[in-house]
Amino acid sequence: MILNIAYFAIGFFLLYYGANWLVKGSSSLAQNLGLKPLVIGLTVVAFGTSAPELVVSVVSSIKDKSMIAVGNVIGSNICNIALVLGLAALIYPIKSHRSVFHRDIPIMIGISLYLLLISLNSEISRLEGASLFCGIILYTCFNYYIALKESREALNTESVAFAHAVEEIEYVPTRTRQIVWISAGIVGVVVGAEIFIEAAVAIMKIFGVSEKFIGLTIVALGTSLPELATSVVAALRKEMDISIGNLVGSNVFNILSVLGAAALVRPITIPGGFIQSGLLVDYLVMMFVSFLPWLIMRKTCIVTRRDGVILLSCYVGYVVYLIVKS
Repeated sequence: MILNIAYFAIGFFLLYYGANWLVKGSSSLAQNLGLKPLVIGLTVVAFGTSAPELVVSVVSSIKDKSMIAVGNVIGSNICNIALVLGLAALIYPIKSHRSVFHRDIPIMIGISLYLLLISLNSEISRLEGASLFCGIILYTCFNYYIALKESREALNTESVAFAHAVEEIEYVPTRTRQIVWISAGIVGVVVGAEIFIEAAVAIMKIFGVSEKFIGLTIVALGTSLPELATSVVAALRKEMDISIGNLVGSNVFNILSVLGAAALVRPITIPGGFIQSGLLVDYLVMMFVSFLPWLIMRKTCIVTRRDGVILLSCYVGYVVYLIVKS
């Protein structure tokens, strides 16, 4: 048991640092090629920071652990809003731009609804996976268009936050070192995902819990820890550049790119059926949690400490439900 936990921790650290190395090397190479920070942010940084979820879900799909792949995405999306946003708001109230309320959250809810519809037959086919992955390309292009259209002062959503993130990433000066960082990042993420999944499955067998439970809880929380740590530190420093749009954008990426890529590699089947397995409830919880920020922000666009308590209570209640059910 202790050995499995150690492997799980090693896998997580390889995922975390591998993603950082990949982003660092790739963004430096992109800057070397003359790409603008906004373009790098919307492509390299966006996909690089989603690398842990992406590789974990793809590896799970290859190993025929489809419920871990799906549970990872659904659990991460619930975690991003209910736990990460809730905890950050509890530490310090968060103000966001109106565009998050009018545009980003409705997009997230719409994509979540589309995922629900294509999952009703208990399978996400390659064609449906392709439609999801095409969606992430369109979403990235849309964000880039909006970012160019609106001024930096007026926009406080995912695209500009990614542009700022590029400026904060340490630049790697030489082409050789950039390739080394990229290679190390790819190896770290892939090997980390392999160890991470194997350890998660071993823990699952010891406790006798389902793949879905592992995906929705341990794996989802593990792949969301970087966002959690970043948001908590920023909230403690009272830095209000924590954008709700970041978390919303991350959820959109999780559904479109992560599940899209996993389904393209291997069609995702839901053992026992979508409704019978109880996954419908998890989807509905994800959609409810996705809708909560819209409800909270409709007047002031501020997530207060009281709202943070509500969001955290939803997450705790959901985890208790999963534990009791399993």
